[in-house]
Amino acid sequence: ALGCRTEPVSLHCRTGATPEQLAGRPSPLDSISFQIGDGSARVCYGRPSAKGRQVFGGIVKYDTLWRTGANEPTMLHLDFHAEVAGLAVRPGSYSIYSVPSQAGFRIIVNRSISQWGITADEVGMDGKTYHSAYSDKVRRQEVGRAPVATDSIPFVEQLVMSTVPVDSNSVELLIDWETTRIRVPIRRVPAP
Repeated sequence: ALGCRTEPVSLHCRTGATPEQLAGRPSPLDSISFQIGDGSARVCYGRPSAKGRQVFGGIVKYDTLWRTGANEPTMLHLDFHAEVAGLAVRPGSYSIYSVPSQAGFRIIVNRSISQWGITADEVGMDGKTYHSAYSDKVRRQEVGRAPVATDSIPFVEQLVMSTVPVDSNSVELLIDWETTRIRVPIRRVPAP
């Protein structure tokens, strides 16, 4: 049928970095895989550490775009139709961003997956200014933005993601860092 995907969806974490570059990162690349029914999904993300710093409202500023991890933006790969925080997505790969605030978090699902994760101009350890990769071209590829629930949790030094089943058609993606748990519902839906 027109608009249906015929090629398989890749569930691999691709960074463009060499194994040596990956090994030298202070925020290591990690991933989780999960099933919903007979559908497969994978989340690839960088794992930053708090290192004694205040995370939310500190190194991750409130009310500003965050790559939801470190290095490249967090990537979600799905081989089934789904709703991510209520946003309809087709099988494929998506970048996941968020906007933290004291009132809660908003998750952003974006079709663009080739950009680096910097969401604001930053000065690197080398003193050079690196410009935001979340350009107008990337912004125009947003599927949407949606509020998600958060909980307070015991302190977590290094960002970690996991999933918990909700029912046979859905899971919650849990993003834990510092004393915050972000809950992103992912529900498998029938193909349109």
